[in-house]
Amino acid sequence: MLTSGGDAPGMNAVVRAVVRTAIGAGAAVYTVQEGLQGLVDGGDRIRRVEWGSVSSIQHRGGTVIGTARSAAFRTREGRLTAAANLVGHGIDRLVVVGGDGSLTGTDVFRSEWPGLLAELAETGRIDSGAPERHRHLVIAGVVGSIDNDMVGTDMTVGADTALHRIIEAIDALSSTAASHQRSFVVEVMGRHCGYLALMSAIAGGADYVLIPENPPAEGWEDEMCERVRAGRAAGRRDTIVIVAEGATDRDGNPLTSQGVRDVLADRLGEDVRVTILGHVQRGGAPSAYDRWMSTLVGHAAALEVVNAGPEHEPQLIGVEHNRVHRTPLMEAVAKTREVPRLIEAGDYAAAMAARGPSFTQMVEVFEGIARADQEAPSGGARIAVVHGGGLAPGMNTAVRAAVRVGHSLGHTMLGVTGSFQGLIDGQVEELAWGDVDGWVGMGGAELGTRRKTLRVEQYYALSRAVENHGIDGVLVVGGHRAYESLLAMHAERDRYPALGIPALGLPVTIDNNLPGWETSIGADTALNEIVTAVDRLKQSAMASQRAFVVEVMGRYCGYLALMGGLATGAERVYLNEDGVRLAELSQDVAHMRASFKAGRRLHLAIRNEHASEGYTTDVLCRLFAEESGGAYDVRPMVLGHLQQGGNPSPFDRVHATRLAAYGVRWLSDQIAAGRQDWSFIAARDGELTSEPIRLMADLTDMTFQRPREQWWLGLKPIMAALATEPEV
Repeated sequence: MLTSGGDAPGMNAVVRAVVRTAIGAGAAVYTVQEGLQGLVDGGDRIRRVEWGSVSSIQHRGGTVIGTARSAAFRTREGRLTAAANLVGHGIDRLVVVGGDGSLTGTDVFRSEWPGLLAELAETGRIDSGAPERHRHLVIAGVVGSIDNDMVGTDMTVGADTALHRIIEAIDALSSTAASHQRSFVVEVMGRHCGYLALMSAIAGGADYVLIPENPPAEGWEDEMCERVRAGRAAGRRDTIVIVAEGATDRDGNPLTSQGVRDVLADRLGEDVRVTILGHVQRGGAPSAYDRWMSTLVGHAAALEVVNAGPEHEPQLIGVEHNRVHRTPLMEAVAKTREVPRLIEAGDYAAAMAARGPSFTQMVEVFEGIARADQEAPSGGARIAVVHGGGLAPGMNTAVRAAVRVGHSLGHTMLGVTGSFQGLIDGQVEELAWGDVDGWVGMGGAELGTRRKTLRVEQYYALSRAVENHGIDGVLVVGGHRAYESLLAMHAERDRYPALGIPALGLPVTIDNNLPGWETSIGADTALNEIVTAVDRLKQSAMASQRAFVVEVMGRYCGYLALMGGLATGAERVYLNEDGVRLAELSQDVAHMRASFKAGRRLHLAIRNEHASEGYTTDVLCRLFAEESGGAYDVRPMVLGHLQQGGNPSPFDRVHATRLAAYGVRWLSDQIAAGRQDWSFIAARDGELTSEPIRLMADLTDMTFQRPREQWWLGLKPIMAALATEPEV
């Protein structure tokens, strides 16, 4: 395998997954150093690797096997040499991680392969039997690109981490900008794709964004400046404008960050600064998502080439709705290259459509939250936002989006402090556009929340509160307890006429244990906190031989444990869904003793907090330590409420905004139509929808408070395949 083109965080997770999966399948595995150039150079650039060669690399940025663009490989002579080098090692299957240029070049190499080998045999550079032994070159491609610009996958390797780097910078800039009431123009990468610019504008709370696929209409300068003025009038102290490096106007003229800065400075008379983030977006440790997603596609890519037949059509291995997705490689490349041509031709509608419906939807969502509405709403409904259940990062983000979208639709938005009890106690106030400024990246819950569900005798007081405050619809932001409350109140609605209003549940919980939605808001942030903590634990173990048992939250749902295990490269994961058995623990002890004796320095086990009542984290540590014979140390680490803290990740900010916008529009449509449905937000084929709250009992194991079908359980075989070295 090789990595080529620009580096991207997460490439090392792909390398690890490919190497270990292929070895587990019985293949001899080689890595090519320095990308396609390494194929041409040959020699020690093509190296046989073993299981342990890729240990502890998935947390590292960039690519440990190097990458380079190769002018030599673009020539037939260069590809002829590359073919000779591969055949010399008996290699005729390749996994390539790179951008569309690298993948296209590799496919050209594949198509020329029979002719290249025939020429090499004729000239005596390879033996005469080699063309028959290696008749076909089998390839699979994985996209490593921070731009997220490839058709055929929801996300490319590195894009989520790049968004993390951008948001870290914007959050830092926002604090200093607010202190001085200053404006910043931030330039981000994206020559032909506005994904990073658009999503960072949403997640960073920007005022304006310029992207290649949707150039602004004539007079955009006036609109941008007016939006900034309106935001300041509504109480906003800072201004952030995001510019994609490839942004242009509708005549194709580049819109540079310096040019945007000059417009703002001249027309507003403000001190405006420019920040060009550049290659910092490529750097740093990969995010949790770029670790586990890259592991999935690397595992699939290895199996793709190992199991492929001689007439195998090259596939792009990506993801769609959190599942591995395959697309014919050159079909994906052709569609990807069509987008810049559409932009150049001025067919912006087609360019937007090529990015997918969710991209267009997020452009509309941004417009709904970025425009300050200075006039008090009139004639609209009164929609309340209330939290329920445990705290989770993203709650403030959801409230901010709900308030601003509601105002854009002409509604009065009400914030309820203290959950449902706060509604009973009258802790309800109108929230203006500026009241939620700065909430986009704020951790915690400014409106407060409570885990307790209401008792039946409190329903009357609740219904009177709804009536007294003239509430026409309720958006409930929270976890399982919030959904339970909705289900219980729904069953009693006939007794309380004031509850004859629409209500909608929005999934926000780190436990990821709600039906209908595959990754609840807050879970990604918690997973990143787990990954960061484990990275530090690994560093502390490097000076000695040590085993860690890390306990993570999740209640009876093992999502955080399993995905944390995938992302950190854990050797063992203990889930409530599987239970913990003494026979399995005996096998774990034997494996630990053998591996430490063979030179292992770290063994990492991750335990869901409710994996077992008897085999607690402390009991496991005592057991492992007792059986170690003093050969290695065993330490527990209970992460606790650390996982609920911190500012929400970019993923959680973007999706909280998307879901809240959908929720308010859903309530608005219900109110306008005179409907009184009680539902929760769900996804169907990747599109947002709603499901009646009465279905919750059918879709949920109410005893263990988790969905009856959990998609991530299908990833357990991958976890097992990469954690344990084959005996033979």
